[in-house]
Amino acid sequence: MTVDFNKLTANIKSWGHNLGFTRVGISDIDLSEAEQSLLEWLRKGFHGEMAYMKKHGSKRSRPEELIPGTVRVISTAIDYMPETASDSLASLSKSELGYISRYALGRDYHKVVRKKLQRLALKINDEISDFGFRAFCDSAPVLEKPLGSRAGLGWVGKHTNLLNRTDGSYFFLGEIYINIALPVDSPVSAHCGSCTACITACPTEAIIAPYQLDARKCISYLTIELHGSIPEEYRKPMGNRIYGCDDCQLVCPWNKYAKIAAEPDFAIRHPLHDKSLAALFLWDEHTFLKLTEGTAIRRIGYIRWLRNIAVALGNAPSSQAVVEALESRRNHPSELVQEHVRWALAQHQL
Repeated sequence: MTVDFNKLTANIKSWGHNLGFTRVGISDIDLSEAEQSLLEWLRKGFHGEMAYMKKHGSKRSRPEELIPGTVRVISTAIDYMPETASDSLASLSKSELGYISRYALGRDYHKVVRKKLQRLALKINDEISDFGFRAFCDSAPVLEKPLGSRAGLGWVGKHTNLLNRTDGSYFFLGEIYINIALPVDSPVSAHCGSCTACITACPTEAIIAPYQLDARKCISYLTIELHGSIPEEYRKPMGNRIYGCDDCQLVCPWNKYAKIAAEPDFAIRHPLHDKSLAALFLWDEHTFLKLTEGTAIRRIGYIRWLRNIAVALGNAPSSQAVVEALESRRNHPSELVQEHVRWALAQHQL
């Protein structure tokens, strides 16, 4: 049976929208320009401890090497901002409370998005024989932002996140590698212009130049990817950010168009936002595991959770509750926790 690829493409986008994706686009697999940028980024060591960024060699930038037979990529975007956490700047200003990156307040996006991608791929499979595919959501060596850009979902902004004129940047990306040569979408033009708000706003100056991020300085890296001690020069700038950072997105003019998530799974899963740092620091491991169940926060583990909060407590206004919380962990079995507690107490001159 002859397949009308134009009709199939239109159907794929319609099915994707019905599954909750905000945008669906299709690209070829030519990532040669992005590959050169990646290699230079790795050469400069900007990836820090994220050894997985170069572990798979050229498979990250050459889809056909990762999944043989791949000739096209379906890229998707889905909004994630929870309705009750939209006033993020106000939350950041309350330094006695813990700030968690808004993407992590709902259910872990990896499973949610990949399940939707799988359902979309199976719909395509019903329409065409010999259909080969593999779905990804931040779960394999995939250059998702360059692919999303090539598929017309947006452009890579100066903060290195994907941006869209009508939806801002608060969205998750997902991909389906496929073996059928569907018509491709055209990339959209960039619209950052002369704006440098994201560069100016970065607390640790991690955006070292437009479109260049030194991840080793990024608070998201420091609180999530880094396993050891947080360098002292970045502790004060971290403020009350205990998991991730949204600052570069919060100041982006395009995010005035960002949408509240329609997906129920991205609503706040547990009441973790705007919680007292002192109270969060007193959680035992059982409570941590229980109240982060089903979220991306769990991936850092209990020890790094305490490490991050200790730094935030060091930056919080001095109070009896703050000092008592820190003192309660002064002799914690983990030397990593002890080190950050000592630093935090020193900030309160104790």
